[in-house]
Amino acid sequence: MTSRGPFSFGLHPTVRLLASTHFIVDGFGNIYAPLLPLLIPHLHLSLAAAGTLQMCFQLANSVAQLGFGHIADRWRPRALVVTGPIITVIGLALIGLAPSALVLAVILVGGGLGGAAFHPPAAALVHRVSGARKASAMSFHLTGGALGFALGPVLFAPFAERFGLHWTPVLMLPALGLLAVLLPRVPPIALAAAHGESGGFGALRPYRKPLTLLYLVVVLRTLASLSFATFIPVMLTRRGMSVSEAGTAMAIYLVASSVGGFLGGPVADRLGPRNVILWSLVSAVPFLAIGPTQTGWVFVALVSVGGFLLQSTLPVNVTFGQMIAPISAATVSSLMMGFGWGMGGLSVPFVGMLADRIGIERALGVMAFTPLIAALCTLPLPRGKLGHTPAQAVDVGTAESTGTDVAR
Repeated sequence: MTSRGPFSFGLHPTVRLLASTHFIVDGFGNIYAPLLPLLIPHLHLSLAAAGTLQMCFQLANSVAQLGFGHIADRWRPRALVVTGPIITVIGLALIGLAPSALVLAVILVGGGLGGAAFHPPAAALVHRVSGARKASAMSFHLTGGALGFALGPVLFAPFAERFGLHWTPVLMLPALGLLAVLLPRVPPIALAAAHGESGGFGALRPYRKPLTLLYLVVVLRTLASLSFATFIPVMLTRRGMSVSEAGTAMAIYLVASSVGGFLGGPVADRLGPRNVILWSLVSAVPFLAIGPTQTGWVFVALVSVGGFLLQSTLPVNVTFGQMIAPISAATVSSLMMGFGWGMGGLSVPFVGMLADRIGIERALGVMAFTPLIAALCTLPLPRGKLGHTPAQAVDVGTAESTGTDVAR
């Protein structure tokens, strides 16, 4: 496509700017898990402790988006977009200097809060500047974060393995250099006015049954996805892979998951969200269950296919929730994504405890079947196809983990 006016390749420059920043934020947001094979012996962590630290980060990075979204509507959203990435990069780059699990928890929470501050106002700004191509612009923005989250391990794990954990602060230097170019170009962001929403959680009572079921689907799927993402590097290094190879394997799993999330939306538009959610959850189970019984790159290939299927409905959840309850869209969005992802992360320490007792392979084998429970929750959900009404800016403000989100 040719450039036209302020747009380039069909996207407003601000969208590309924020997607690039999102790449950096979510890339550093995935620095912890690939370094676990080095952090566990260095800090004498149990797998349960490793899972607990992951939970702390998820609470700060995901659940806190609810609060920052509220703040962004009322106080200097541009300040959050600018300072959030800086806090994330500086904070999480210090991970290798942590002398204890407690200090590591403080670093993870601080860095996670920086990411939580960035996501809501950045997503709202993407919505406001994207004109008629809101869905395409948001997909581009979310994909930027997802690619950063997926490719981060390819950089962080080999660097720490070669130079040592105490050199991780050096990683902030190129990232801060890029942010110094990107962030000054963030345009002014007006405070949110009335969004045409009312009622909050109280107005959702008539829809509480289907929304609760959809929320459980999100939490259970997130639990399965985070369990594999957290413990894949540890399992592979214990089987003889280097930290660098394990980081690459994790990146392959996360890229496959990101592609699944990117492609799931168009499929759901054609077949309906309930059908896509149901069959993707069920079809992911064999790959995730068989994967831990295999070794090397066969394991990586199987769990990557499972991750692709598991995450293929990630962008559908918010829109499906809004279709179920066509009021209080911001509340529905935050419930399904920011809060749902965070609550899924809360359960990861229990997976670590299970892995301490029965081994990582068996623990992941158990987690591979949680999508079946999520599929049962999907059965009573309404049929039908998604509408094509664009979400409000406030709706997408908490629509990540990347995540992820992204978001993850």
